[in-house]
Amino acid sequence: MTITYFQAILTGFVQGITELFPVSSLGHAVLLPAWIGGSWSKFTSNAESPYLPFTVFLHFASALALFWVFRKRWIELIAAGLGSAKSRKSEAGRVFWLLVIATIPVGIIGLVFEHDLRVLFAKPLAASIFLTINGAILFSAERLSRRKKDPVNGTANHEIVEHISPRVAVTVGLGESLALFAGISRFGVTTSVGLLRKLSHAVAADFAFLAALPVILAAAVYKVPEALSSQYANMRPQMFVGAAISFIATYFSVNFLVRWFKTRTLYPFAIYCFLIGLISIVKFA
Repeated sequence: MTITYFQAILTGFVQGITELFPVSSLGHAVLLPAWIGGSWSKFTSNAESPYLPFTVFLHFASALALFWVFRKRWIELIAAGLGSAKSRKSEAGRVFWLLVIATIPVGIIGLVFEHDLRVLFAKPLAASIFLTINGAILFSAERLSRRKKDPVNGTANHEIVEHISPRVAVTVGLGESLALFAGISRFGVTTSVGLLRKLSHAVAADFAFLAALPVILAAAVYKVPEALSSQYANMRPQMFVGAAISFIATYFSVNFLVRWFKTRTLYPFAIYCFLIGLISIVKFA
């Protein structure tokens, strides 16, 4: 099996758009081939399919785009977190270590259970069910947090430090682990936790963007050597084309979402997940 340039371009575009939108890129990676059908359907049903290493390479491109958008912020956080004792106690330093704490649980769970969960749940019907559940998570977070908003005071770092404790950071990491189920959005879960902890939409999204990068990058780097192995040398050009499209789509989608969450909510994404999830359940049941 191989992947055509058209399939690489379309898959890269969908990956780039859905990676940071709270609609689950993994869920769409499962549902897209199933909806299109034909030779596409073999991508998730054939054990010899190159689709998994291909999508891993697309995730790596998305991680690079996410870092590029927030490069100044990451440089600030890393410098503070790994700097002097005084720097580590600053708001930027404390945010850095909160992100480290949040990454530990999802990293451990991912290493132990990632393969089994993807094999078990990377089916169109399972992805459809979890996408619907994802919609319920987003909707519930908005409803439950609506009456708990505090006015926005100070910087994003100040808000995060004020409302996200190390214990909550562990909860965020555990919540991010739900993204191992195709259909559950890592960004959506993290943003929802932020909203429930009284962060504004803009800062909850900011925290979710930051928390997503270490997980996406670590998982991608762990799998990239396999994707670039001689076994898949015949489709390496398609991989790089798809990755380029994924990088560009991720870059623009992140910039769009940063502007979106300054004034808007998760409700449109919740509705989208409900509709696509329920329609897909009917189709694949």
